Order: sequence, then C-alpha cells, then structure tokens
Amino acid sequence: MIKDMIPVGTQRAVAPREANPFTFLQQEIDRLFDGFGRNFPPFATLAAMMPRMDVSETDKTIEICAELPGLETKDVQLNLADNTLTIRGEKKSEREEQNKDYHLVERSFGAFSRSVALPEGVKAEDVSAEIARGVLKVTVKKPAPKQSRQIDIKTAA
Repeated sequence: MIKDMIPVGTQRAVAPREANPFTFLQQEIDRLFDGFGRNFPPFATLAAMMPRMDVSETDKTIEICAELPGLETKDVQLNLADNTLTIRGEKKSEREEQNKDYHLVERSFGAFSRSVALPEGVKAEDVSAEIARGVLKVTVKKPAPKQSRQIDIKTAA
C-alpha cells in the first residue's frame, strides 16, 4: 500500500494547458481586459476634458479655482445642492490646418462635471463666482460654527 503512494520515475502525465479550467479562465479574463479599452477614447483624452481644480481654505472662506480654457460664462453651470458644489460644462475644441498637400480638421468635444464637498450649512447666497482668462474662481463663505450649549440636568423628585 505504501508503495502505491510513492511516485515511480520522474515523468508525470501533464494535462494539456487547455484542459486546465483555471488556465482557461485566466486566458478568458486576459482576453476580456485586452479588448476592454478598444472602443473608448484614450484615458489621456478623457483627462484632458476634466478641468484641473485647486481648492484652498482660509479662516473665513473656501476658494475653488478651475482651469476652463476657452470657456465663457454661458458654457459653465455652477450648482449647490446638499452641501456639494458642482461645476458642469462642455468643452469644444476645433483645429484646422491647411497646407498645399493636405487639409486637416480635428474636432473634440465633451461634457465634464466636477464636484466639491462643502461644510454643512453653506448657503447659495454665500457663494460667488467669476470667470476670467479661462479660470473660474468660486469663493464660498464658511458658515458660522455651530454653538454648543451645556444643558443643566435637574434631579427628578
């Protein structure tokens, strides 16, 4: 009986690679991820559509600056809901190049949305915004801190 448990020789029968279900699963997962991004624009293009933002804070205000080159006031929406400030817009870009041997026209467009969580209690009237030279500057007045109050405990009779 113990003899049956000891392998004899150095050769073992190896199942073909395709017969191993885990190998097949790995190949299918690899194939799925290899083709995943084929129908999407490159991530660099998507990143270029997202405006860069800087958020800074002082004792009294929060300042948000978003780079929106080429956009005007009519191209941008600013919304405040549930203590979240959302900047929405649409970027459009067109480039035309003409030479005696060729005529090149490139167009790109896409909507973007960026959101920033604000402290609880910010009111819409405490938010101001202006756009100049492709930079949107949003200033938010911080709400006054909530006052805590100590409550006296009475002894029940």
